[in-house]
Amino acid sequence: MSWLNKLPWGLLIIGSLFLGLAPFVPEPHLFEKVRMLFDGSLHKPIDIFDLFLHGTLPLLLSLKILYSIIIK
Repeated sequence: MSWLNKLPWGLLIIGSLFLGLAPFVPEPHLFEKVRMLFDGSLHKPIDIFDLFLHGTLPLLLSLKILYSIIIK
């Protein structure tokens, strides 16, 4: 997982905050799409793409945090 170590912390943190929480009003897409996933109503391709788009950076940040805790 050396590719994960090459990703800069700042990029992941700022990207996670902005893209993970966009749009800020009325509800972030990531929260809405995760709720739809658990409700079983995530069927449209645009909704699946939105979940992937808004969730990738927070997922990578979470993996980097876990990886740095476990390895170090």
